Amino acid sequence: MMDEILELVNNIVWSNTLIFLCLFSGVFFSIRMRFPQIRYIREMWKLLFKGSASEKGISSFQAFALAISGRVGTGNIAGVATAIGMGGPGAIFWMWVIAFLGSASAIVEASLGQYYKEVKDGQYRGGPAFYIEKGLKLKWYAIIFAGVTILSTGLLLPGVQSNSIAIAVENAFEVPTYITGIVVALILGVIIIGGVKRISTVAEFVVPFMAGGYILMALVIIGINYQQIPAVFKLIFDSALGIDSAFGGIIGMAIAWGVKRGIYSNEAGQGTAPHAAAAAEVSHPMKQGLVQGFSVYVDTIFVCTATALMILFTGMYNVQNPAGGFITENIPGVKMGADFTQYAVAHHLPSVGKAFVAISLFFFAFTTIMAYYYIAETNISYLQKKANSKIYIRIFQGVILISTFYGAVKTADAAWMLGDIGVGLMAWLNVIAILLMQKKAMFLFKDYEKQKKEGKDPALALESEQN
Repeated sequence: MMDEILELVNNIVWSNTLIFLCLFSGVFFSIRMRFPQIRYIREMWKLLFKGSASEKGISSFQAFALAISGRVGTGNIAGVATAIGMGGPGAIFWMWVIAFLGSASAIVEASLGQYYKEVKDGQYRGGPAFYIEKGLKLKWYAIIFAGVTILSTGLLLPGVQSNSIAIAVENAFEVPTYITGIVVALILGVIIIGGVKRISTVAEFVVPFMAGGYILMALVIIGINYQQIPAVFKLIFDSALGIDSAFGGIIGMAIAWGVKRGIYSNEAGQGTAPHAAAAAEVSHPMKQGLVQGFSVYVDTIFVCTATALMILFTGMYNVQNPAGGFITENIPGVKMGADFTQYAVAHHLPSVGKAFVAISLFFFAFTTIMAYYYIAETNISYLQKKANSKIYIRIFQGVILISTFYGAVKTADAAWMLGDIGVGLMAWLNVIAILLMQKKAMFLFKDYEKQKKEGKDPALALESEQN
């Protein structure tokens, strides 16, 4: 009964209305800012490596790596495979579309996070709860966002991620889940006790390594199958546009699953990345906005595409028929999800396939837990504005370590659904907020462009410094 209720609520939260809202936000800000995700692509790359950390803030690249930690998770392996399994190869095209449009929303939310950030416990803190209260003057709205965020990213989702790690390690190396749970919790404890500085430093080192290694494996598989490159991309485009004879009949599923999984993976507009963006030390809010816009590309255009191409080049996938059965069943009996990716790698490299995907899942999921913790910690800090939040944060650190270990040993399906509901509610609250704050976002963007045209290195006093 409870599972049925949760499924009903989850379907309402992640309905087509939320998908339309995210698409509308991306289109709206793309048009208002004249497609900065194209015009400023070189600027995004330059800003990524500019600036340095300070006593209060982290560098632009560290903030980028911290945001990528949250964006790149198990969804980049299992989520992409599910999109193909439900919507066919054409779903990948629609993931690209939502990433392109979502980049504009990411620019806006990150810039607002920067502008309205505060100094708490000696470091920069910011995110949707901060700009909702200070920009919209709706404290109750901000408190709801903070509460939902702490519950979903702080208590429910970390255990789900550790469960993915434990299962993958057990399948690949026959290590008991409780041992993996202890190791993951211990490593996490060492990192989070050091605060955002240590979290961002670990992310700065691990994220390029994990994403680069994964993309390299995809390039190896593409290289082995280089003669199929034109055919695979033709299959993606024909399926997405309803031209392919086999998959043309499920174009609606391709759009729906491509957009859903794209939004879930890159998190553009969901309100997660602004927490990392606010921690950066930059002279103008739009600088970190553009950097975070680029992080959406890294998540979807690079990492998700790497998964998709490994699966499609090897043909290791099944596609369900909405009417029943399968349209394509290349690997009978194989469960839809990460198994597609494991079979794809093992197809050419049987001796390392399982191990490679297990190690990739470990890094993807572990860095996501780090990002979840930081997001939850920031919202705890927000709720404790008039008191020192360190004691509450220390208590919460113990709670999340227990949650992480428990999730590795035993995670119920209900936890997945509750986490999904929480993240979906975050998206609802945040997308509405950034649309309501579009005037402030456009002020920041126009000010940045004006200073650039004048040949200046754009700088702007933060809202907290003006009060």
